[in-house]
Amino acid sequence: MTMTDRAAQPLFRGVITALVTPFKGGEVDYAALEKLVEFQIAGGVHGIVPVGTTGETSTLTMEEHRAVVKLCVEKVAGRIKVIAGAGSNNTAETLELAHHAKEVGADAVLVVAPYYNKPSQEGLYQHFKALNDNVQIPALLYNVPGRTVVDMSNETVARLAKLPNIVGIKDATGDLERISQMRLMIEGSFSYISGDDPTLLGYLAHGGHGVISVTSNVAPAQVVAMYEAVAQNAYETALQWQDKLITLHKVLFADSSPSPTKYAMSRLGLCTDEVRLPIVACSQAVRPLVDQALTLAGVPLAGQERVTA
Repeated sequence: MTMTDRAAQPLFRGVITALVTPFKGGEVDYAALEKLVEFQIAGGVHGIVPVGTTGETSTLTMEEHRAVVKLCVEKVAGRIKVIAGAGSNNTAETLELAHHAKEVGADAVLVVAPYYNKPSQEGLYQHFKALNDNVQIPALLYNVPGRTVVDMSNETVARLAKLPNIVGIKDATGDLERISQMRLMIEGSFSYISGDDPTLLGYLAHGGHGVISVTSNVAPAQVVAMYEAVAQNAYETALQWQDKLITLHKVLFADSSPSPTKYAMSRLGLCTDEVRLPIVACSQAVRPLVDQALTLAGVPLAGQERVTA
């Protein structure tokens, strides 16, 4: 049995990069953003998520947010999927961002559970139902309790999965038991997407369809190679990739994200390591660890020969 045979065809699958937003001199570096999109496509990823958590959306203005989504859609030009971040702790703002994503041609939106407000499960349901009812665009739920301080229960996810525009979930809990439980509770096609790079291999083995990855910002071909190995039931090969990537997965969160990722990307000559407050640049203590992890994963630094995954 292949991954394709396990369930009804999901709308989204594969390696989808949680794209950083490059900055230069305090402004969004749109030229570098175009370069990042091309780097991702060349690496074989199946999609990108602009202006998500890794894209520092909470520090972007609404104008910058819209501009980044629009540029990504235009630059991708249908070659891969674009799932625009549209999360907010304000339901009206989420609807506004989702409307814009639809207008510019994004394939879907990724919407995080409202943070800080600490809504009840019913509040979560009504938030996402409002999105379903008001904007006709596919939406992925995003559950990341470590950042939102609220956890969407499996029951709430299953309830939302019955709505026509709620097509999947990005699960960043790292709890591999949850996907098995959700698969038993949800009927029909639904995209189960990991939001936790270190446990991706296990998530795919539990029936997952892919990952929204931070690591693929810097190692797209390598993360894709692991995903494809699982798709071909070549678990020994997948495990080899896991061993090469696990240190990089972890070190990219050794300082406040996305500062280690942006440092890594600067080492690859892709963009600056600039972040926006309250995030600060990657610490000096973490930087050599990132360099070592890149080497272990087979990712060459700028000026070195690229390793083919």
